[in-house]
Amino acid sequence: MKELLRVPFALLFAASGVNHFSHTAWFMRLMPPYLPWHRELVLLSGAAELLLAVLLLSPRHSRLAAWGLVALLVAVFPANVHMAMTSGTPAAAMPEVSPLLSWLRLPLQSVLLAWALWYTR
Repeated sequence: MKELLRVPFALLFAASGVNHFSHTAWFMRLMPPYLPWHRELVLLSGAAELLLAVLLLSPRHSRLAAWGLVALLVAVFPANVHMAMTSGTPAAAMPEVSPLLSWLRLPLQSVLLAWALWYTR
């Protein structure tokens, strides 16, 4: 099962990484105001997602890639919290996304984190 799910997991991060480049402005809106260099951080996280997705598929590098995904998921969590905390307010990072969906992203992040941790073993 673990090997069967490796490809979809990698594809999920590869697609997200591509989206960071094709929809940079959208991802920049998620950035908490206290972080500097929004565009650069969005592009950096997109590049990291792409690289780690590819490395996850390499048996030699998959464990390292999984730890990288764990670190990446922890690093982007503040952006998801920012989105949830501001949803439904005039300062909403994503006014077009319902507050419920914004809050549901947080437990989804835990699922992705557990999935990445699975590949560290």
